[in-house]
Amino acid sequence: MSLKIRLARGGAKKRPFYRVVVADSRMPRDGRFIEKLGTFDPLKAKDAADRLVLDAEKAKTWIANGAQPTDRVARLLDGLGVLTRETRNNPEKAQPKKKAQERAAAAAAKAGAASEEAAPAA
Repeated sequence: MSLKIRLARGGAKKRPFYRVVVADSRMPRDGRFIEKLGTFDPLKAKDAADRLVLDAEKAKTWIANGAQPTDRVARLLDGLGVLTRETRNNPEKAQPKKKAQERAAAAAAKAGAASEEAAPAA
């Protein structure tokens, strides 16, 4: 049985609220779970104390027993200091595509020409 530590959505439409749960990976997102570890409220301010309420000891125990956290839960656990995750960095993917680079170069050239015309007049 493959276990996941993941978020189960609750709350009303456009007002999300999540439970952090340990569940079998074959179960649906909001379906049956084994244990509730805490809650996460993304609508609260990032520095609010009750944005993430989590039992860190239970999370450590489940991770030691082989439960795999999802990407978002791993990020939350990393913020609490329970788990260290490697940062993802793919600068190749972050680059704008060819068409956007051409537009940016054209805009820079146009701005450069406009500044040269304005400089002698001043």
